[in-house]
Amino acid sequence: METKVKYMWVVVFVVSMSIAGLNGVDATHDYYGPCGKHDIEKEAQKLAPCTYAAKYRRAPVSERCCAIIEKKLNNPGCLCAILQTRTAYDAGVRPEVAVTIPKRCNIAVRPVGHNCGGFPFV
Repeated sequence: METKVKYMWVVVFVVSMSIAGLNGVDATHDYYGPCGKHDIEKEAQKLAPCTYAAKYRRAPVSERCCAIIEKKLNNPGCLCAILQTRTAYDAGVRPEVAVTIPKRCNIAVRPVGHNCGGFPFV
């Protein structure tokens, strides 16, 4: 009798660990945010050269900013998430202005119409 109880606990343990493992594998894509494994606040700090242009619609956009934005446009969801971080907010970034930067940089391939927190890229 005692052996059956030990065996039953081993089976319960193995089954529960298998279920937990399967759920973990299945859900890992949801664990990371739109920027993958990258810390979104650190990614926002990388956009520091764009701060002035993201505040004022008529401000000139630096070449450095354009280069950074062009790379970030590979994942527009990540860029949108960055524009809504605490870091961007504290820097005074206005998302409705920031979504105009790709056009102001004359970037040919941009996510026109991609909704970014209620503001579409132009």
